[in-house]
Amino acid sequence: MGDRASRAFVRGVMIDWPQISTDSYLRRIPALASLEELRFESPVTMFCGENGTGKSTLLEAIAVAYGFNPEGGTLNYRFSTYDDVSQLGSALTVVRDRARTKSSYFLRAESFFNVATKAIEYNAHYGNRDLHEQSHGESFLSFFNAFDGAGLYLMDEPEAALSPQRQLALLVKIHELAAKGAQFIIVTHSPILLGLPGARILEFGEDGLRPCDWEDTDSYRVTELFVNRRETLLHRLFE
Repeated sequence: MGDRASRAFVRGVMIDWPQISTDSYLRRIPALASLEELRFESPVTMFCGENGTGKSTLLEAIAVAYGFNPEGGTLNYRFSTYDDVSQLGSALTVVRDRARTKSSYFLRAESFFNVATKAIEYNAHYGNRDLHEQSHGESFLSFFNAFDGAGLYLMDEPEAALSPQRQLALLVKIHELAAKGAQFIIVTHSPILLGLPGARILEFGEDGLRPCDWEDTDSYRVTELFVNRRETLLHRLFE
């Protein structure tokens, strides 16, 4: 991908644990508690793992430390509908290789409605219509497709509103932007997105944080089992 792609917007992050209170819930999340430094070695990094393992918490902390609004949007978005930011953002230091660029965003599926509302107030247009005038999935893709440059793109479960076909469209967009020098850090349960060639997958679990191959992720294994042995699996579940 060339020299530009070899230089990351976020080369790594470091956590200063003394800044986090001793009774914080963050210390009880194994994948986070075992983490002092994390390096990003690929233009696309995927966080996967079971619910409650710290994936979104870490992504939010990276976003806040980098300068994004905690609820999402571009670097220019500033609003708050609910103050629920963890201590991790203030205790985390971002190691940069490249300067910030306006062609960047932080997307959270759970607060995208608020971003769409602010887009109207900011007179920001994504696609031919306001985001609220589009279906949830259409507005997601309109937002994605409005960006075409090398930037930092943080995504928290972007598949939430997307059909499998639209997930494939997003996969193509990620591949194209990464080839242009963009960097992605994505929290996802989607076996489609996790299957992006060249992506580095990090699995969050009770044993900490570890690199993982696509075929070894729970998302892939459960999906494969359901597709190939649906009747047997459902029989066991329903019993």
